[in-house]
Amino acid sequence: MGRIIAVANQKGGVGKTTTAVNLAASMAATRRKVLLIDLDPQGNATMGSGVDKYDVDNTAYELLIEQKPAKDVIIRETNGKYHLIAANSDTTAADIKLMEEFAREQRLAQALKPVVDDYDFIFIDCPPSLSMLTVNAMAAADSVLVPMQCEYFALEGLTALMDTIERLAEAVNPRLTIEGILRTMYDPRNRLANDVSEQLKTHFGEKVYRTVIPRNVRLAEAPSFGAPAMYYDKSSAGAKAYLALAGELIRRAEQQKKAEAAAEA
Repeated sequence: MGRIIAVANQKGGVGKTTTAVNLAASMAATRRKVLLIDLDPQGNATMGSGVDKYDVDNTAYELLIEQKPAKDVIIRETNGKYHLIAANSDTTAADIKLMEEFAREQRLAQALKPVVDDYDFIFIDCPPSLSMLTVNAMAAADSVLVPMQCEYFALEGLTALMDTIERLAEAVNPRLTIEGILRTMYDPRNRLANDVSEQLKTHFGEKVYRTVIPRNVRLAEAPSFGAPAMYYDKSSAGAKAYLALAGELIRRAEQQKKAEAAAEA
C-alpha cells in the first residue's frame, strides 16, 4: 500500500510547495511510483510540475465535491515524471462547499482508496492554513512532513502545529504521526539558524531529518520554468539535497517496515 504523506505548515513561505514538488520528483527518479496532490488553491505545485493551472479540466474540486473517480482526475504527464492531481482557484470553492457536506473531513481519504495501491508514495501539498482542505489531507495521510525555516517565529509556529496535528489525530485519524521535520532555506553562516537547528534536534531528536535544504537560487528559479530543480539544474545544491532527502525517507520507511515485521513475529 502506498504511503500518504501530507506536507504541511500553517506558516507560509517555509518551502512547503518547493518540498512537495522536489521530493515527489526525487522519489520518481528513484523509480518509485509517485502521486502529488495539490490542495493549495494557489496552484503553485501544479505550475511547478509544468501543468498550466488555467487549462486543466479536472482538479481537486472535481475529486472532492463532484466526487469524480481519482483515476479520471489524475494527470499522468508532468515535468517531474510523477502523477498529479491539480489545483487552481476552483479549489477555494471546494474548501467552502466541503463545509456543507456529510463526512466532509473524510472526502479525500475515501477518494484515494481505489488508487492508493497504485503508488509507492502519495504527497499532499497542503494550504498554509488550517482549512477544511488541510483537515482532509490530515484525515487521509499516514504522516505529516513539516518543512520549516530555522528562525525564532518558525519555532513558535511549530509548537502550535504539533498541537494541531495531535488534536486532528484524536478527532479524525488515529494513525496520523509526524513523518519528520525538514530544515529549509538553511544558511549555516547564520548563527540564529544554527541555534534553532540545535534546539530542534534537542526537542525532536530523530524526527529531524539529517538532510538540510540550503538556500539555493536554482530552487527559487525552477518553478518559473515549470520544472522541479533536478530537471532544471540537476547539479545544483538544492536538487542534490532533495535527492538526499528522498533517500533518507526511503531508508526510514524500510526500517519502519522491518520493525513492524519484527514486532509481528
